[in-house]
Amino acid sequence: MEEVAQESELQCEHATLQTKVDEFDQLLQRGKEGNLLDHTFRDSTEKLHSAKRELAAKLRSTLSLKRLLEYVPSQAELIQYEFRFSELYTDIQAKHCQTHKYYATYNILLEIKELMLKETSLLNSISSQFKGALTSPAGRRKLIDSMEGILHGTQQKLEKVQIALQSEQKAREALKGKHAAAVSEQRHYNSILKAFQVECARNERLRLKNSQEHLPS
Repeated sequence: MEEVAQESELQCEHATLQTKVDEFDQLLQRGKEGNLLDHTFRDSTEKLHSAKRELAAKLRSTLSLKRLLEYVPSQAELIQYEFRFSELYTDIQAKHCQTHKYYATYNILLEIKELMLKETSLLNSISSQFKGALTSPAGRRKLIDSMEGILHGTQQKLEKVQIALQSEQKAREALKGKHAAAVSEQRHYNSILKAFQVECARNERLRLKNSQEHLPS
């Protein structure tokens, strides 16, 4: 009886230990599966992060290209820019011509002032010599020689002024010819530009009409 009882007790202990071993094996198996899941999860997470980084890089590249495309002006804008630059160039040329006229006027007035000062000095010199010339023949001869010298200098000055005047007149005629040619060219350019703008608008209308006709119904 005691042997049967011991055997039964041993069987119970064996069953208990076997149950614990099975539970331990299950726990161990679960741990291994958990490690595999963790490893798979880490791989998937890393791939997800890599895909996000790649997507972010492509998004930045797309945004950069979009900004570059936004900076590129359209054909109509280019025409408008060209027209505005042409107007600006015309205004600058007008300001330049006006400034040149101001400088030329200033130089002329300065030269007139110098001539008037010389004339005043000359008249004062003649006036001072005239009183002494009336008292003696030598004084009269000196006055005549002085007047002849003044006349000779005046004639030389007049010749220089006439030469400068002729040169300025030739330059003026040349500038008038250039101005007439430039005005004619500007009119021709404006005519071509207007025709080009009309054709661009017509082309845009045809393009929109063509795109609308090809839309799926």
